[in-house]
Amino acid sequence: MAPQFAAFSRSEHDERLSLARQVIKGAGIDACILSAPENIYYFCGYDSWVSVNSPQSLIFTTGEDDPTIILRDVDITLATETTRTRDIRTYNMVAESYAERVKNILQEKGITGGRVAIEFASYALPMSLGDGLRAALGGIELVDSTGLLGDLRHIKSPAEMAYMEEAARYSNLGLAAMKAATAPGVSEISVAAEIESAIRRAGSDFWAIPTELSSGTRSAGGHATPRNRLIETGDLVHAEFAGVAARYHATAIQTIAVGDPSARSRELYDIGIASLIAGMDAVKPGVSVGAVEEASLVPLRAHGLEHAAMMRFGYGIGIAYPPIWLETLQIARGFDYVLKPGMAFVLHSCLELPDENLGVVQGGTYVLEESGLRLLAGAGACELEVL
Repeated sequence: MAPQFAAFSRSEHDERLSLARQVIKGAGIDACILSAPENIYYFCGYDSWVSVNSPQSLIFTTGEDDPTIILRDVDITLATETTRTRDIRTYNMVAESYAERVKNILQEKGITGGRVAIEFASYALPMSLGDGLRAALGGIELVDSTGLLGDLRHIKSPAEMAYMEEAARYSNLGLAAMKAATAPGVSEISVAAEIESAIRRAGSDFWAIPTELSSGTRSAGGHATPRNRLIETGDLVHAEFAGVAARYHATAIQTIAVGDPSARSRELYDIGIASLIAGMDAVKPGVSVGAVEEASLVPLRAHGLEHAAMMRFGYGIGIAYPPIWLETLQIARGFDYVLKPGMAFVLHSCLELPDENLGVVQGGTYVLEESGLRLLAGAGACELEVL
């Protein structure tokens, strides 16, 4: 009997796991211990956010062994209702050592030496947990699998894209709620509440990052969460948030004006849109991510505002759990990724001028198809909307 809340077919998970085995074998790795909840979910379907406070892992080798999930005893129901993985082990967090249990599982799989991969860069693997694994797995070389396996999630299958489309529907409903709620005298927190209510009522799962929303003199805060500041006439208000379907996120982004904005606000917004369009025009299959960001900077340099672009131009998005929704794909200089059809990512122009208490951010979630770039969620490269 299939788990009640399984998001994907057994065959899709089997294909993903088979590819993971091929990749780690090609890298000279004998086994893998996945701790990041997004990767555990991707490869076996186990849906649980608790990796951030309770160690849990998916363990497999390059052979044909059944993968093993190890988790806290209190979370067994979360596993049985979402994953088809048959080998599920539990431990008591107070009475038993997670690291020792992992060691025993590896020994059962014939791994007593060689090279084993763990996710050094995962938020689910704090230093204390990593140190515990190193101590328990003496004689085994631990290597990093963060990019090695995280990169496998960049190209979305048709089933994944269906969830991305559903998540985008939630996000776009949130944008409509934002515009309906925003007015002089309304607090930022009240607007955020309307966004989140609209998304949740439509069916969204919980999101990995808090709703970001700021207005007026706070608009230069790129990652600002809403406060009890009352919105005023002439303010720019910008928001960034995500709808979520089966853990797949689609981020919506928009900056709007309440009443007639200042000439400087309009100018900065228009320059930001020019940057967004320039970057988007460079997005094509086979193009490097560095070239895309370079293209986005051309309009900013023409206006002496390159320093205002304080964030990367884009990043991959899909499965996510708190505290972050970025994938390993970075659309920025210094990375060597090449764009391919089937990739989903956030593209945004984010300009911040703290000395002027002014900022704009515009963009959204896009998918790259053979025919070109398609906007899923967010306002994209539109004219400044004045309420």
